[in-house]
Amino acid sequence: MERHLRAARLATFAYFVLNGFLMGMWIVHIPTIEQRVGIGHATLGWLLLLLGAGAFVGMQVVGPLTDRFGARTVVPLSAALCAATVALPGLAGNVWTLGAALLALGMGNGCLDVSMNAHAVQVEHAYRRPVMSAFHAAFSIGGVLAALIGARTLSWGWTPATTLLSVAAVGIAASVLAAPALLRPERAPAAEPGAGAVKTRRRTPRHIWMLAALALMIMLCEGVANDWSTLHLRRVLDAPPATAALAYGAFATAMTVGRLLTDRLAARYGPAAILRYGAALAALGLTAAALSGQVPLALAGWAVFGAGLSGCVPQLFSAAGHADQDATGANVSRVAGLGYLGMLAGPAVIGPLTRFVPLNVTFFLPVAFCVVAACAAGIVRPPSRAAEPVEAEAA
Repeated sequence: MERHLRAARLATFAYFVLNGFLMGMWIVHIPTIEQRVGIGHATLGWLLLLLGAGAFVGMQVVGPLTDRFGARTVVPLSAALCAATVALPGLAGNVWTLGAALLALGMGNGCLDVSMNAHAVQVEHAYRRPVMSAFHAAFSIGGVLAALIGARTLSWGWTPATTLLSVAAVGIAASVLAAPALLRPERAPAAEPGAGAVKTRRRTPRHIWMLAALALMIMLCEGVANDWSTLHLRRVLDAPPATAALAYGAFATAMTVGRLLTDRLAARYGPAAILRYGAALAALGLTAAALSGQVPLALAGWAVFGAGLSGCVPQLFSAAGHADQDATGANVSRVAGLGYLGMLAGPAVIGPLTRFVPLNVTFFLPVAFCVVAACAAGIVRPPSRAAEPVEAEAA
């Protein structure tokens, strides 16, 4: 059993790396595909909303399916779907086909995101110690691999269609090869979705919605770093383009390293401490970056911001998954879905605010969200203490 559990953990790592790799390969080819289709940045921005909409729909659909059929069945199918749809943007010839391709890719990504996180919760439950943060670090590693491989294929003159079709083939193969190592459901899925099951599916506990609200706030903070960290150094501090790019690099590197270390800290101090002190550290880091007039201090601030945020989202996903073993997929889908909307909302919220206040001043909105998350950290306490009120309410 121990060997099988270790194999299941490695397989889960593989799916997280695969997800990061697939989405990273799309991101690497965005400029080339934009030029090939003949659209501008504004049109691309609207099309990217379809990617987000597809992901949100996929998350909500696959959550209950994961609970019904088991992650062992749904994860490989979701991974194969995500891999197959990543080829579609490379084949698009106009704005309409690109929009349809991004909608499909978003759905594949959303399905894989929720189902693999549901299986990660199952693996964590079997290990009886925190392992979730390392899985999320694996996603980041997949993105780094995509950047390296994508840069190489572009330097060789490969077209997006050739590269993404190759990536799709590799992704589908990896989806199939990793599937046998996944864990079987701890309890058999219900044969008939009775009235009670339908009621449970429709009435998500208040505890889960509170976790989802925190996920929205924290992932909005991540979205702010993704979209505005480089522009902050460029526009506010007048840094050269190459130096400004280091802002996101500092954030992403610190987040990846932090996630590799978080599981040990969570095992020792508990998930509530990770969320509380991590969110507080993130608030301090972003405040330092926003108030700094020096590039080195701003870079350090973005790095501290990434280190602080690194363990927050995994604790929220883990708490949602462990709240009810019979509704792991549905609960994770709620938290992941609102969290994803938060990440998309980052540019939508900060952009309009810059019309009224300087860019660095707008960063105090995510700072406030980090403070809220730090104050509400007790919500992620282990199920033995946090799940009892939820079960009583549901009864």
